[in-house]
Amino acid sequence: MARIKPQALLLQSKKKKAPSGVSVPTIIVYFLIVAVMVFSLFSTYKYWARRSIVQTRDSISNRKFIERKKSDIPNYALISTSKGQITVELYKDGSPDIVNEFIDFSQNGHFKGMHFTRVIKNFVIQGSKIENPEATEDWTSRGKHYSQLDTSLKHEAFMLGTSKAKHEGGGFDLFITTAPIPDLNDKINVFGRVIKGEDAVQEIEEVDTDDHYRPKTPVQINEVTLRHKT
Repeated sequence: MARIKPQALLLQSKKKKAPSGVSVPTIIVYFLIVAVMVFSLFSTYKYWARRSIVQTRDSISNRKFIERKKSDIPNYALISTSKGQITVELYKDGSPDIVNEFIDFSQNGHFKGMHFTRVIKNFVIQGSKIENPEATEDWTSRGKHYSQLDTSLKHEAFMLGTSKAKHEGGGFDLFITTAPIPDLNDKINVFGRVIKGEDAVQEIEEVDTDDHYRPKTPVQINEVTLRHKT
């Protein structure tokens, strides 16, 4: 058997221990992975940046639309009655939901021909198309009570409101106060005030009524006209 020289063994050992180099295909794969990751990160950033811009534009557009729609809401309502015209300023900033509801009912002709069903002197006049005995009894007792009280430190007269009680059939009644009322907000959602036509309100208040405060002679609303200016 031939003997291997020590020098040859040393060379063979060095060849076995020498590190192997990274192949070209491996470098290409690594490069492709990094490229894909960079492209993915860039695409994600670009998407969210574009979305943020679109959302900002939409927000500005919606804000302008809301402001424009708000400016389209009428400021006044002209309530024509059989006793004269009553001009009301609508509280579209303080009671926007109720004002919008009132406008919808007005445009649908809900108030045309509506009778003033209750007239309580020094208290309120009420226009309604729905009979509610319990509410009427409550208002009647309150009217009798408040007529005996001092009128200082109370809510103003000639305020326009609607009952907080939900009516069957989706009705919308109207109340106009004829005197200051202590707990007005407990029963009425106020959404406007009379700025012209107080004499018409007082004429309605002076009509003869029966024991249940129902006018003996019909008094009605002829129509409601919405205006941006008086």
